[in-house]
Amino acid sequence: MKDKRFLSIPIFSVFLLLGFVYYVTVFVFIEDWVGLQTSPGFLNALIFTFLAFLSLFSLFVCVSSDPGRVPPSYVPDDEESNVSDQETKRNGAQLRHCDKCCIYKPPRAHHCRVCRRCVLRMDHHCLWINNCVGYWNYKAFVMLVLYATIGSIHSTVILVTCALQRDWDFSGRVPVKIFYFTFGAMMVTLSLTLGTFLGWHIYLLTHNMTTIEYYEGIRAAWLAKKSGQSYRHPFNVGVYKNITLVLGPNMLKWLCPSSVGHLKDGISFPVSRYNS
Repeated sequence: MKDKRFLSIPIFSVFLLLGFVYYVTVFVFIEDWVGLQTSPGFLNALIFTFLAFLSLFSLFVCVSSDPGRVPPSYVPDDEESNVSDQETKRNGAQLRHCDKCCIYKPPRAHHCRVCRRCVLRMDHHCLWINNCVGYWNYKAFVMLVLYATIGSIHSTVILVTCALQRDWDFSGRVPVKIFYFTFGAMMVTLSLTLGTFLGWHIYLLTHNMTTIEYYEGIRAAWLAKKSGQSYRHPFNVGVYKNITLVLGPNMLKWLCPSSVGHLKDGISFPVSRYNS
């Protein structure tokens, strides 16, 4: 089942784009700029190859990892069943039942219409990885966006540097100019798109929030304001703690997409003391 996720046109497009950008950056622009046999050329090619490898590895982890299944035997605690609706809404652990899966949904779990099941700490369903982004692969997804953004910016800088040092003859070589312009426009667009996406997920990461919870929070804040109350995201336990809950307590392993040994069951989460 995991291997079948790779049989997708969007994933094939991502592999194709990655291969194309890698080939052009290394074997065209770096070679044309300083040459691969020189120290600057070899160093830039090595750095870009490493970024491409990390992006590819992160993509593989995102696609092949199950985002998180709700255990069939999951039943909410009796204490959660006995508290009032106001208290459960305040601490984010209200009872929720999925009519499609016929199971109780743990806090932060949501039903994915594409995957046709409930996903633990679901962020969104991503077409480009043919998988949901959830509890077990969210870290790998953030790392994928991070490495892809850095790689795109690196490629763009190499392209611009190469273009500036060329002695352009405006009387000829039109196809070369068109290629430079087209590839440059593509890389600038890709860098801006990925950079914006990275900034968005850094915001979510530091607030311990998913994309779904962000939009749910907008409505919750509006309803709270309407009734004269204030709303605070229940799972926001401080910036550093929020980061370690996703990336792990060991900073040396933060940038490793497959290092998820710190994750628990994806059913219970620490709640802010302001909401307890």
